[in-house]
Amino acid sequence: MAVAVNDDGKREVLGVATGPSEAETFWTEFLRGLADRGLRGVKLVIADDHKGLRAAAKRVFDATHPRCRVHWLRNALAHAPTKQRAAVAAMLKTIFAQETKAEAEAQWSVVADALREKQPRLGAMMDASRDDVLACMTFPREHWAQIASTNPLERVNREIKRRADVIGIFPNDEAIIRLVGAFAIVLGPMAHNGSLLETNDEWAVARRYMSLESLARVTESPNVRLPAVAA
Repeated sequence: MAVAVNDDGKREVLGVATGPSEAETFWTEFLRGLADRGLRGVKLVIADDHKGLRAAAKRVFDATHPRCRVHWLRNALAHAPTKQRAAVAAMLKTIFAQETKAEAEAQWSVVADALREKQPRLGAMMDASRDDVLACMTFPREHWAQIASTNPLERVNREIKRRADVIGIFPNDEAIIRLVGAFAIVLGPMAHNGSLLETNDEWAVARRYMSLESLARVTESPNVRLPAVAA
């Protein structure tokens, strides 16, 4: 699924597709499909550390690929002893409390050096991932909360999972797209927040997700608005 913030500062669902894996081939085909439908001006693609998606985003849009901060923190803490994870987490969070990217990079070095002696694997991971994790700080500070992680997608993903779990088994890919993409299931109280199309419609009338003033600082040309939820 691809969700974006358009030039109006509103979120919208760009597309949804199914595939056997998250390999580069799948992501390239999916993103090229969006480009063929008119998507332009993509500045960054926010996701977990999917190598296939990273390569596809670079190939199709030449876009920055910041690594989701929340997923990165979970991966980083997996390298720390259980009893020390709370202290390590507190140290890592000081990086993201900085006011500028330069300050965050300096604090990153301080924290990495402090952890390296006793936790060399974590130190090595920090050395390798710094640029990816802090890439979002190149953009206006007003956007950091929205672009630092994939958390804004989690509510939508939970709804998709809930709806798919109700059915359990699908006869083909088209049935999956039909369910999560365009049509709502009427199941009593579970009918709230139905399909991606309905979600897209809600976002269209909601207040702006990002301000026009902050978007103007990163937008070079208007993006084409795509029809919602194309397979």
